[in-house]
Amino acid sequence: MDLGIAGRVAVVCASSKGLGRACALELARAGCTVVINGRDEESTSQTAGEIADATGATVIPVVADLNTADGRDRLIGAVPQVDILVNNNGGPPPRDFRDVDHDALIAGVTANMEVPIQLVQAVVDGMIDRRFGRIVNITSGSVKMPLPGLDLSSGARVGLTGFLAGVARSVAHANVTINFLLPGSFDTNRLRSIQAGAARQFGIPAEAVTKQALSQIPARRFGDPAEFGAACAFLCSASAGFITGQSILIDGGAYPGIL
Repeated sequence: MDLGIAGRVAVVCASSKGLGRACALELARAGCTVVINGRDEESTSQTAGEIADATGATVIPVVADLNTADGRDRLIGAVPQVDILVNNNGGPPPRDFRDVDHDALIAGVTANMEVPIQLVQAVVDGMIDRRFGRIVNITSGSVKMPLPGLDLSSGARVGLTGFLAGVARSVAHANVTINFLLPGSFDTNRLRSIQAGAARQFGIPAEAVTKQALSQIPARRFGDPAEFGAACAFLCSASAGFITGQSILIDGGAYPGIL
């Protein structure tokens, strides 16, 4: 399927691995110039090279901490314009809500609410002027189905969703869309880290934690990051201009509700 975005410029945050990498790869396959981002120079450069080799696209690595103003400036400044922005950032580690002190609360809200809002502010007016823009925010399935221990992540991402919901409606007239992708359990390093932590906490084998997690997913498997990347690329496509302000859950049927 031709997504109609060949030649567009995409910035994909936190994309040296995991779901961000999957999104960057699919956008490169669609013909975009892609800026990828990570904090580690070696892994970021390696990922850029792998995506470029696999797709023939121009891939620009930017090593930057998005939680700093300098990092955000260097990311957005790596290209003359941004047509597509994929917001992504690491979530805070699981912890009991009683252990979330002031500093942890501020750090979580900064990373998962303030940073993506500031990046939207930096690019949205140019998108409006050019009459094309696609913004996809990677949040979490916990926005729809909160999980104990991920309260800070859930709260910050719900805040981001609420903040940008009105913004999405205010820019839709200019063919600028803002949507949210809510991943459930995908086979990523973060999922494996969370499961390993649960195994240590409860003193059980990691395999038992994995088995229990799979039993809660009707699809009986974890998601493939490639599936997530494909969904992201479609939301960024020329054909998705009538989809905006939506939270799209990708979780293999784990969420039991109908809305």
